[in-house]
Amino acid sequence: MTVYETDLPGVGRKFDLELDAGGVASVVVHHDGRCELYRRPARDESGEKLLDLNGEEANKLGSILEGAYFESVNVDALSAPLGDAIIQWVEVAEGSSLVGTTLAESEIKRDTGATVIAVQRGEETVSNPDADFELAGGDLLVAIGTHEEQAALKDRVQD
Repeated sequence: MTVYETDLPGVGRKFDLELDAGGVASVVVHHDGRCELYRRPARDESGEKLLDLNGEEANKLGSILEGAYFESVNVDALSAPLGDAIIQWVEVAEGSSLVGTTLAESEIKRDTGATVIAVQRGEETVSNPDADFELAGGDLLVAIGTHEEQAALKDRVQD
């Protein structure tokens, strides 16, 4: 990941960050503290302005991005009392073959190894859903399983 800095006389400084997903994130920091954030396809191309923040807003966002408010963890290296199991949330795609099937009919546990421990549907949460609970597109499944089982579940709800 490469960062390029460019002085902008009379304005401030521009920072270009090449993104792993492709494209460039550009931040223009003005002398007065104001910041502008752009997403561009490449360094030499123009892009769309995403944010125009005053100095206070820019400082607050910077603190959040730096982790001052919440520090993320590397879940692959996480040690927990669940052993190799983790809990993740996976959304059932609208076009999934699981839409309209019950949990029993879906055979999620047999096919993926992951266990659905709750379903969030809109504002409603169904804890420990019964085998006859019918799945709908947009349902958010809360499941427990290993990283491999979670990956298999994610693939399963997308098909």
